[in-house]
Amino acid sequence: MATTVNIKLSRSNRIYRSSEQVEGKIVIKSPTSISHQPIRLSVNGSVNLQVRGGSAGVIESFYGVIKPITIIKKTIEVRSSGKFASGTTEIPFSVNLKEHGESIVEKFYETFHGTNINIQYLLTVDIPRGYLYKPLSATMEFIIESGRVDLPERPIPPELVIFYITQDTQRHPLLPEIKTGGFRVTGKLATQCSLQDPLSGELTVEASSVPITSIDIHLVRVESIIVGERIVTETSLIQSTQIADGDVCRNMTLPIYVLLPRLLVCPSVFAGPFSVEFKVCIAISFKSKLAKAQPKSDPTAPRLWMAMERLPLELVRTKRDQYSC
Repeated sequence: MATTVNIKLSRSNRIYRSSEQVEGKIVIKSPTSISHQPIRLSVNGSVNLQVRGGSAGVIESFYGVIKPITIIKKTIEVRSSGKFASGTTEIPFSVNLKEHGESIVEKFYETFHGTNINIQYLLTVDIPRGYLYKPLSATMEFIIESGRVDLPERPIPPELVIFYITQDTQRHPLLPEIKTGGFRVTGKLATQCSLQDPLSGELTVEASSVPITSIDIHLVRVESIIVGERIVTETSLIQSTQIADGDVCRNMTLPIYVLLPRLLVCPSVFAGPFSVEFKVCIAISFKSKLAKAQPKSDPTAPRLWMAMERLPLELVRTKRDQYSC
């Protein structure tokens, strides 16, 4: 049996706030006794930015990787030099992410894994064993959420944004029968939403000369990075929810109730070198032979048989979104 090293945190969900201590234990399992030098535990948090070839120009791709933004980087010694007995050894640890009175260069952004932006916090234990032996190490990611101090009890309920979708509001070409026959869809949607709450609103098809086949709500993430003097933006679809299937009754109010995907969203971020924003895309598909003939691709891309409306969405975290300690 080979010697193994693992990090086990005190919280099974691995969620912490920047003002708290990250606690746990280092578990070493070895078939024989081993000697070791001082054992150190490192905490690293950073914003990793990348621009893929499809998003950037030749010059940006040539210059390569964008330098990460360091949020936290510290190392503590958890045990001095010594020897482990055979079997299982557990070493408890506790590390403060932010010491009292300590000046932090960067804000503790929430953990986020996007297409071009990754905000990640890692614990790494290193066990050196001298020149003749391979060192032992282990790494574990933990999750940072916003602290309670800076959070509102809940967002102030905003007025629902009223929208209307007609053939005249579309910025892309429509099929002649849709353009000339006309249609009108109205509704309202909340453009600020707590991460714990559903995206809510309502929609009404007032008129449509061409039968409707589907009405969908697409949640879109927009990641922006400043590269030199340019802003490189990557838009990705993270969730689609169908709220109507088939030709819906006219003048009947349809509820919009969309649960947010916990692992794919975060509070909207507007930092200096990067930002993470969200949008809601309301897509109405009309009956057309052309739609059946063409292969499915990005559902948010304009099509001749579709009408669309895009609305900004601000996601926020409130105190009631926090887990219970």
